[in-house]
Amino acid sequence: MRENEYGQPIGEAVALQLPAPRPERVTLTGGYCQLEPLDAAVHAPALFAAYGAAGDGRDWTYLSVGPFATEAEYAGWAATASQQQDPLHFAVVERASGRPLGTLALLRQQPEHAVIEVGFVVFSPEMQRTVMSTEAHFLLMRYAFETLGYRRYEWKCDSLNQPSRRAAERLGFAYEGTFRNAVVYKGRSRDTSWFSIVAAEWPDMRRGFERWLTRDNFDADGGQLSPLRVRG
Repeated sequence: MRENEYGQPIGEAVALQLPAPRPERVTLTGGYCQLEPLDAAVHAPALFAAYGAAGDGRDWTYLSVGPFATEAEYAGWAATASQQQDPLHFAVVERASGRPLGTLALLRQQPEHAVIEVGFVVFSPEMQRTVMSTEAHFLLMRYAFETLGYRRYEWKCDSLNQPSRRAAERLGFAYEGTFRNAVVYKGRSRDTSWFSIVAAEWPDMRRGFERWLTRDNFDADGGQLSPLRVRG
């Protein structure tokens, strides 16, 4: 352990040049999907239709926005969101069909510490539990760690949101704890569960994602042959 001149333990030196770059409006292309900067005029009508297949608003329960009653209401929100830098929203577009089927964002950007968070994850029923949902997260992680050089990639959610907690753990995020009474949204209190991946873990995790994403890991119906393993 390092010590300073007073014999006190201190953290490891950081050689990374700071601040890290902020994320930009780039397109990130994978084998099954691509992430495009959210554009309300291009993406909103198809996204609203895709979200509408859920039949109710349960996918918006743990988000600070939505559900949206009309396409115009959603398009208005998307138009505002698409102009923001933080959160920086991306549409997830299926490569085979060209249809946008979900969104996610990079937020709470801290370039001075090289820390960033993924959030505002809204995947339509057609996209949920598909290879695209995993690849979309992989593309954004790879961008944050390898292109931008961030040290820490966070996931936070309402502690009661069990699907989000399970998704974070499946994707390799390490649970760090729960902040009590952390947020008020939609008129209710939220305890926030924190998860993270740090840069030193990324090379091994990337190999796990790449193994899982190979086309020979899926049968003719798109079912996985081997489960995702990115840790251990």
